[in-house]
Amino acid sequence: MDATDRVSPAGADPAGAAPVGVGPAAGPAGARRRGRVVGLALACHPGPALAVTALACALALGSGLGGLRSVLVTAAVLTGQLSVGWCNDAYDARRDADAGRRGKPAADGTVGARAVWAAAAVALALCVPLSLACGALAGTVHLAAVTAAWLYNLRLKATALSWLPYVAGFGALPAAVALSLPGGPWPRWWTVAAGALLGFAAHLADTLPDIAADRAAGIRGLPHRLGDRGTRLLLPVPLLGATAVLAFGPPGPVDAMGAAALVLAGAASLAGPALGRRWRKAALAGAVAVAAVDLALLLARGAAGA
Repeated sequence: MDATDRVSPAGADPAGAAPVGVGPAAGPAGARRRGRVVGLALACHPGPALAVTALACALALGSGLGGLRSVLVTAAVLTGQLSVGWCNDAYDARRDADAGRRGKPAADGTVGARAVWAAAAVALALCVPLSLACGALAGTVHLAAVTAAWLYNLRLKATALSWLPYVAGFGALPAAVALSLPGGPWPRWWTVAAGALLGFAAHLADTLPDIAADRAAGIRGLPHRLGDRGTRLLLPVPLLGATAVLAFGPPGPVDAMGAAALVLAGAASLAGPALGRRWRKAALAGAVAVAAVDLALLLARGAAGA
């Protein structure tokens, strides 16, 4: 599940919209081709795509999947994330151009919106067999998460259900990894719950810096309805909740590792929103720090099992 950037609300330009913005600078054909390749790479939202893929790879290796199975899981997640990122930029190209957003290759003409749509379609087509190769149930769970992410891009971003694809996507990740194990064991409930809570927090943290600009563009997702202050107050709740679930969920008393994770997560989840007025991405950085703590705790506990 991609923690994507800004997306158009329902009613934006159709998928087949022509490229917008100023075309690539004149120059040798090779330079233009290289520019388009780089633009296509940047249009997939490489940061979130690689972060989610690395998380899936770590979960796969930590849960005891063999080398080939881990490669399949990682490839399935990567192609799914690429499809979501490209869909995001292609769908939002004209609105990004009108808003003058920087770093948006489909909006500034570095690469055509149709080419980005084509890349999204190819990535999605690859994602289907790669996901199902991990197992029928595991593949179905992962493809459901990818579908939710596409629905976020195309419709849910601008609604009160904007949080739902994040919850579904992050919760499905440990479930898909567990179901990819031989015999397809059901994931432990606390891994899925922690993933879902982190997904909810990721949505709040990713949206927080741009609430005002998004509202001006007519986007009314859950964080926009809560407002800046409401989102800052709510953000620590799912972050701490995810760590608490991982600490208290497994049988037995909380050990030293769980207690340390609660302290670190508490500090990071509170510091991020508090520093948000001085550093625009502070809340997101705090959420990433908590996610790193939770991943370490999750790997220590075991991501899957009967």
